[in-house]
Amino acid sequence: MPNVRQFLELNRQLPEKKPAQERKVEFKEIYAPFEMKDAMAQADRCLHCGNPYCEFACPVHNYIPNWLKLVAEGNIMEAVEISHKSNSLPEMCGRICPQDRLCEQACTLEDTNFGAVTIGQVEKFITDTAFAMGWKPDLSDVQMTDKKVAIVGAGPAGIAAADILIRNGVKPIVYEKQPQIGGLLTFGIPQFKLDKEVVQKRREILESMGIEFHCGVEVGKDIQFQELIDNHDAVFLGMGTYKPMAGRFPGEDLPGVYKALDFLIGNVKNVLGYENTPEPYVSMEGKRVVVLGGGDTTMDCTRTSIRQGADEVYCVYRRDEENMPGSRAEVKNAKEEGVQFKFNLSPVEVIGDGKVEGIKVVQTKMGEPDENGRRRAEIVEGSEEIIPCDAVIVAFGFQPNPPEWFKDFNIELNNWNGVIASEDSLYQFQTSNPKVFAGGDMVRGSSLVVNAIAEGRKAAEGMLDFMEV
Repeated sequence: MPNVRQFLELNRQLPEKKPAQERKVEFKEIYAPFEMKDAMAQADRCLHCGNPYCEFACPVHNYIPNWLKLVAEGNIMEAVEISHKSNSLPEMCGRICPQDRLCEQACTLEDTNFGAVTIGQVEKFITDTAFAMGWKPDLSDVQMTDKKVAIVGAGPAGIAAADILIRNGVKPIVYEKQPQIGGLLTFGIPQFKLDKEVVQKRREILESMGIEFHCGVEVGKDIQFQELIDNHDAVFLGMGTYKPMAGRFPGEDLPGVYKALDFLIGNVKNVLGYENTPEPYVSMEGKRVVVLGGGDTTMDCTRTSIRQGADEVYCVYRRDEENMPGSRAEVKNAKEEGVQFKFNLSPVEVIGDGKVEGIKVVQTKMGEPDENGRRRAEIVEGSEEIIPCDAVIVAFGFQPNPPEWFKDFNIELNNWNGVIASEDSLYQFQTSNPKVFAGGDMVRGSSLVVNAIAEGRKAAEGMLDFMEV
């Protein structure tokens, strides 16, 4: 029987975390898995509020109190079924979602200072445990139709769309230019946050459901988009955003200045043993490294540099710590591993003669909130200083980089090159080409993985309506 006083008798608890000195020299996940008894105990702390704020704060609106109750009762198989009703990749989200800014921040226990339920770690535990127990989605009652959908991109949005389609009897055929599915889940997010065996296990599950993947195939090069249009009932674009936002300051083209995503992809592929890839491996061993930015990609770059053996690693951010957009847990982990934070500093110029020797920054102070509610960073005149360094990584976010062939298929773009595809349209996330749908980062710009999952699922529902399935 549930203990209604559990939250009073048991503190919030995360699974055991490796000591910083041990984890900062390896590319392995830093949290141990929950033991069943600990997961049950933490799940039992849930108050089962009349208004589940955690569920409202989740972009896919996970049925969080429902599966917490089932875990508290030890019913993992039913919990994993409910978990998958709203989320196509729960084991990924449990690892990489910024729960401290979403569901856990909205938890009533967090508001009352008892400490939020460890929602993310329980979510991860449910799927990992169910997989180990042999769970697979039961599609025995699905009646397959003669409909087929081509999906361009096997990242979170594409996978989510494929998941919904196959559960409704539509065959998804997924084309991915990288050698493995997952998009940035596989090649962008470091292994210390997401072990790549987790992605491989999900691929096995997806293929067992009937989803077909063609990796190492670039649409527009290895196969023409017209062929997808001609041979499928609809096409979904989930190609992500890979064009980095530039800093637009002098010296950005000096040797020793790197784009965040190229740096991360090159490192992941090196650790995984890939050779001759377009993204070169860059080692920060023995270097003084400055990473510019304040999001989760910035933390990935700082913590990767630490593991590569950098002498010093600085995170330079133009706002204060309170206004950082990334996960607070990631900032804490980075600090524990030796990353040094310099807040209220904005880059002015990369200094160096033929190579990076330092970066000139200027102090800022926090002003009034901008249109997004975040306080503006205002320059303090005459406050320039130089931070000596050997390498600079620019992590200012990403933009869509649509291929040239979009214009040949009447796929309209907005003023920042994002695909125009609204969830308010007649068929959710339909583009200006009625047979083509899109979702994820290339529609909204760079965003959270869980947002891409939500949009992929909604776009699949739009395609089902369009095909009258």
